[in-house]
Amino acid sequence: MASAIATTRLNNRRRDLWSSRIARLIFAWNFVGFMVLTVGALLLSELREQLIQAKVDALTTEGQLIANVLAETSTVGDPAPLLQEDRAAQVLRRLMLPPTTRLRLFTTDGKVVADSNVLDDRVTERPLPYVEPRKAAPRERNWLDERLTPWRRGRPLTEEHAIALAGGRTGGQRVSEAGERVVSVSLPVQHVQAVLGVLTLESADVDQILSAERRSMLPFIVGAGAVSLLFSALLALVIAKPLRSLASAADAVRESGGTRLVLPEESRRKDEIGDLAQALQRMTGALADRIDANERFAGDVSHEIKNPLTSIRSAVETAKAVTDPAARDRLLSIIQADVLRLDRLITDITRSSRLEAETARGGQEPVDLGRLLVEIADTYSATAKADEAGVMFNGPPPPGALVLGQEGPLGQVFRNLIDNARSFSPPGGVVKVGLTLILRRDGRWLHATVEDDGPGIPPDNLDTIFKRFYTDRPKGAAFGRNSGLGLSIARQIVEAHRGRIWAENIGQESKGPKGARLVVELPAAREIGR
Repeated sequence: MASAIATTRLNNRRRDLWSSRIARLIFAWNFVGFMVLTVGALLLSELREQLIQAKVDALTTEGQLIANVLAETSTVGDPAPLLQEDRAAQVLRRLMLPPTTRLRLFTTDGKVVADSNVLDDRVTERPLPYVEPRKAAPRERNWLDERLTPWRRGRPLTEEHAIALAGGRTGGQRVSEAGERVVSVSLPVQHVQAVLGVLTLESADVDQILSAERRSMLPFIVGAGAVSLLFSALLALVIAKPLRSLASAADAVRESGGTRLVLPEESRRKDEIGDLAQALQRMTGALADRIDANERFAGDVSHEIKNPLTSIRSAVETAKAVTDPAARDRLLSIIQADVLRLDRLITDITRSSRLEAETARGGQEPVDLGRLLVEIADTYSATAKADEAGVMFNGPPPPGALVLGQEGPLGQVFRNLIDNARSFSPPGGVVKVGLTLILRRDGRWLHATVEDDGPGIPPDNLDTIFKRFYTDRPKGAAFGRNSGLGLSIARQIVEAHRGRIWAENIGQESKGPKGARLVVELPAAREIGR
């Protein structure tokens, strides 16, 4: 049932791919960029201003040339300055102007001398017969009358013409009656210093040019939109979909009761998502290994506790039927030894759980392993009894003997190793502790050794001694004082610090191995500040 629920949740996540927040953000931001491009291309404000200024400059240059030609060919100054209108119209009629440019010549009183729009249209005029004037009803003034009335009153038609009549040159833009943007330039036609007319050039093709520019950019805008959509889809497929798959797989593991996350497709990727998938697999794998280890530990603890409990129950039941005081004392001794064994087991189990939690939760910091070993050896030497083996550090420690880890658990490792070595050493023997720095291709490593003078380790048990609850005490050792967890705890802590631990024999005699050496290998850390 849980598996079916997980499968349904996974399918729902896949169907909702395009509704994911990351996918929406990808599309939104890509669309915003596309809209910025589109609006900027359509407005073309900067291009329009540059185009208008270029038009003004071109019309000014063209108008100045025409005004100079008119001043040379169509003005006289004797006896008074005068603009020869017919000759000026003829001159302007011969000009080859662009079809989008309109040229007009005004006299100083506002009369239109020539207009390029009607320059080629000739109207034949005949004087009408004389008609007796009579009063007529006032007629409505048309648009031309309203525009020319200011000049008839002695005022210029526009500000441009006013500036031109004053001898200046000016240009600007306006919107025509047809709604078109018109760029115009007005210049004076002068004979020496006298202004005899105003030449106006107009161009109404600015909007047409801008429209053509917009139309020419449409293929690029469409292409940019297509690329943006394609890029958004690709990002959604390569980012949003794998992340959704990771979340779906995690939910499936949680709801199905599994412990390991398997992501074959995502973990093969050569990018950050692949790194994330591999990290999740390693994390769930480590959690699964820890769960399996806890299950095995619980089974081992149950087995180890049952043995003394069974012995105690048997001794108690037997003691009820025994009347011999000596036999009862022996049974009480067995019960006492089993209670001590239970106490030792519970103490070591509690210590193991506490160290595991401390190692998993605590942060790592540089630890001077040389100083730590010297202090531990000095403490054992100061507190050693006469019938116990002494502890000696073979020094001095190498410089820069730093490891990244936790000082408390690391100290517990070497205390467990030293306690184990002392339990196998004869009275008056010496446990030697050493530390060396080894350079290898894979980095700098610190080798810490603990050697004893005991009987050594059988070759078949060199790896077995690190298993939980394994004990192989020498003859005469007190029963129940060793739970078999010391070396197992040491290996657990060392492996948590990315190191390894192993055992080897120092020498060989005819009767068997002589002396044991326990070796701890830890990766060295660089000194702080280097």
